[in-house]
Amino acid sequence: MVRMLPQKKRRLFGPLAIFCILTCLVWSGGFIVFMDQVPRLVEDDYTTTDGIVVLTGGTERLNTGMTLLTQKKAQKLLISGVYRGVELEELLALSKSAPQELECCIDIGHEADSTRGNAKETEHWIKKTGFKSLRLVTANYHMPRSLLEFSFSMPQVRLIAHPVFPEHVKVDQWWRWPGTAALMVGEYNKFLLVWLRQELARQTDLEILK
Repeated sequence: MVRMLPQKKRRLFGPLAIFCILTCLVWSGGFIVFMDQVPRLVEDDYTTTDGIVVLTGGTERLNTGMTLLTQKKAQKLLISGVYRGVELEELLALSKSAPQELECCIDIGHEADSTRGNAKETEHWIKKTGFKSLRLVTANYHMPRSLLEFSFSMPQVRLIAHPVFPEHVKVDQWWRWPGTAALMVGEYNKFLLVWLRQELARQTDLEILK
């Protein structure tokens, strides 16, 4: 009995090792595809949309959204995920490109505290405004997951990605920068979890997963 234990362990270890190797290969392949989806430039900066939505997370995003509104790239702008207690006047003060006359064209949302929450908050805004197209402004590394959430919540809405490019995120040579590498691996894992949740929602139709 004692002599058989090592053999049994080897039999268990073989399939387990193969499973782990295959999982790593699939994960790595998916990561390569994911990195290819992270935008390196703004592909469409000319199309006019009904609305613009900025996901909070830095003044670069806010300034970009304000500039697009000033250029009349949309009728209205939603700033989603604003901390409670922060008012529009404070956000306008942060953005050097925001004329006060645009105040009437800007809405702010205080409900969202996640990318999924941003999508839900924007969905409610879309229903209220009746808009059919959106320009989505967020960081380039955050764009794939944001598009995944937004297209799931609003499949009928045309989405145009408008990434901003934080200086501290070195996407092109991410492997040389530990901070960027950790950020991208974390973002990819979050992307996978969102995809899995959405697939489960489609299969089960559970409201809690939507």
